[in-house]
Amino acid sequence: MDKIRKSEDEWRRELDPETFRITRQHGTERAFTGKYHDSKTPGVYHCVCCGTPLFDAATKYDSGSGWPSFYQPVEDEVIAEVTDQSLGMTRTEVLCAVCDAHLGHVFPDGPQPTGLRYCINSASLDLEEKE
Repeated sequence: MDKIRKSEDEWRRELDPETFRITRQHGTERAFTGKYHDSKTPGVYHCVCCGTPLFDAATKYDSGSGWPSFYQPVEDEVIAEVTDQSLGMTRTEVLCAVCDAHLGHVFPDGPQPTGLRYCINSASLDLEEKE
């Protein structure tokens, strides 16, 4: 996959302020406020910044956390993981591997078959619905 690289100014011009804050400045939305936190619509969730397919709605589940949660990405290669030691704790941050957009975090307390919970900000996603 070819990496997409843009300046902060380019991203700022392309994204609304909230999406920019979350995806480019590693922010988060408040729990239970994102447009996809309780969505059951079939389809594929894409990166809002670059359009890369990230998660199939078939892998989405209600974790009770208030954010869209998935147990696996569409392909391992579309996700990058980095250690996040902000807020006085160690977590694993999830980024889009193509454009480095901050998506959320992954935790080892999800359902089988992976045991993972990708806890993702709605503002970093764009759902392409299945017809």
